[in-house]
Amino acid sequence: MMDYVTAKWLHILSSTLLFGTGIGTAFYMFHASLTRDPPIVASIAKNVVTADWLFTATTIIIQPVTGFYLVYLADIPLTSRWIMWSIGLYLLAAACWLPVVWLQINMKRLAVDASKGKIDLPALYWRYFRWWVALGIPAFVALVVVFYLMVAKPV
Repeated sequence: MMDYVTAKWLHILSSTLLFGTGIGTAFYMFHASLTRDPPIVASIAKNVVTADWLFTATTIIIQPVTGFYLVYLADIPLTSRWIMWSIGLYLLAAACWLPVVWLQINMKRLAVDASKGKIDLPALYWRYFRWWVALGIPAFVALVVVFYLMVAKPV
């Protein structure tokens, strides 16, 4: 059994990795896309997909495990409003992230193909890009609110 401080440290560390990786990869993917340069987009997209699998996929699992464990150790009812809101917003962020991963993988493939063919990024890339942005915004906002709820624990 893990003590409270260790569990809290893991929870904070994994939330930092989750949020930091998300905002960092989004920043680079967004700006690489705006260059409209297929080799640049392909290179950045490869790194974004790798970072998502290494950091986001692992921390998206660690977060609820450590979170529920902390709730258990602190004897906080799961029916507490801030816990229920945190869970709901976390699930919203995760529901946005899953299609974003699929979009990123396909955007990477389209950018690699465009780079190899020395052609512009296709219209499909830009359709995926719009969806990627549209899903990223609510995921970002949801996690910002979850961070607030974790810190403030409003009654």
